[in-house]
Amino acid sequence: MNTSEAVSSQATRPTAKEPLALVGEALSARFAGGEVELPLLPRVATEVFTLARDEEQGANSIARLLQQDPALAGHVLRIANSPAYMPRSPIVSLQQAITRLGVRLLGEIALIASLQSGVFDVRGRRVELRAIWRHALASAAFGREIARALRCNVESAFLCGLLHTIGKPLVLQAAVDLEASLRAPLRDDELASLLEEFHVTAGGLLAEKWSLTAAVRSCIESYATYDSHEILAQEPVITGLADHLARHLLSETLDDDLVRSHRGWADLNLYPDDAEAVLAKHEAVSAALRTMVL
Repeated sequence: MNTSEAVSSQATRPTAKEPLALVGEALSARFAGGEVELPLLPRVATEVFTLARDEEQGANSIARLLQQDPALAGHVLRIANSPAYMPRSPIVSLQQAITRLGVRLLGEIALIASLQSGVFDVRGRRVELRAIWRHALASAAFGREIARALRCNVESAFLCGLLHTIGKPLVLQAAVDLEASLRAPLRDDELASLLEEFHVTAGGLLAEKWSLTAAVRSCIESYATYDSHEILAQEPVITGLADHLARHLLSETLDDDLVRSHRGWADLNLYPDDAEAVLAKHEAVSAALRTMVL
């Protein structure tokens, strides 16, 4: 082979793809083909959360269910004693937790604990997974405070905030598996970009499998783009603003002016006093995260 032929051969030879492109294309194919394994919610947590929507079922039924899963019961008691729920004195039993907090809040706590401890297992990426839960829980806490200011459904706002990025742990798990199988190690920033790119798709799949409410599904799909939709639903606006506040809480780069400039305040018709009341919860939310993140 002469020199010109060698140069021509090298010019037409396929270039090896970078890890980000390799993993990204594989993720896209998996989601498009329905080849991603979707986890189930733990049975006890699912039943507790279902019972919590129906107060007539009674506290005893929920206590019996939680007693079937000692680890989950322990997590529930620890979270119930966190600043997020502000118990007047220590809660030492499930029955006491139900009496003090009510079945709806207990169902909420059971879901928080089960999502962190029994649904996703991402080996080697514990730091990233914990960061996802911190953001989700901070968004849920701020969503509840925004809903209180609006005098609307605080339970729904909390749930929307908790689950609006539920696709991220699924994408993280799939990406880590592909890193290993494709021998394509990702940098932290590359992994973060994949989580942002695919989490809405992944969240929609989980929402369908877990039969999540229409409000939660709407928030998963449009919390970040609600202003581009013709119909302005309240839940995605609340969640979009809560997501923004959570980023502010967990980041050292955002300032107060940027927080107050988010259009969600105006879209929700919240007055400056309302905004100040919500922002004043920063310390309480921070304290709650220290207990609620497992």
